[in-house]
Amino acid sequence: MSRVGKVERTTRESSVYVEIDLDGTGQVEISTGVPFYDHMLTAFGVHGCFDLIVRATGDTHIDAHHSVEDIAIVLGQALREALGDKKGIRRFGDCWIPMDETLAHAAVDVSGRPYTVHRGEPEQFNSFVIGGNYPFVLNRHVFESLAFHAQIALHVRVEYGRDPHHIAEAEYKAIARALRAAVEPDPRVGGIPSTKGVL
Repeated sequence: MSRVGKVERTTRESSVYVEIDLDGTGQVEISTGVPFYDHMLTAFGVHGCFDLIVRATGDTHIDAHHSVEDIAIVLGQALREALGDKKGIRRFGDCWIPMDETLAHAAVDVSGRPYTVHRGEPEQFNSFVIGGNYPFVLNRHVFESLAFHAQIALHVRVEYGRDPHHIAEAEYKAIARALRAAVEPDPRVGGIPSTKGVL
């Protein structure tokens, strides 16, 4: 069974198309208009082993915020679509990612109940813009938008780190790896992995 999600969304601020194949091999085609976000979504697709297409245009001449948020919304919607009825998946996943001086952790429950906990990013970086185009403070907004629209519980924490680039990248990679584990088929589970019978 194909587990592919395709979603398109157009507003006065952005135009976004996302396609994700949960059973891919990490083939990516990313163009967001925000170079560092391209880098993060490339890492997300490659380390999640998702085939991922993201094509977006937006009012990045004003700020990256609208495009970054809208892409996270559509990525979450595409992920939810690709998951289908969630039969036979592992449901839970987590991952630790060390990146030089940084250590980040992500845990995921493909629960149908959106929730985000995000902790540990050094507050002194809240006004920092990575690469001159991606405000560090958008990390939390991306993770909240992704979790809400994918209908997953997502917990992300940074244990320590001093380089904003490394911190953000470790978080994205940890989320990708945790999701990869959570959405993988579990040969021991034939139905919905819930005592309620529905996710």
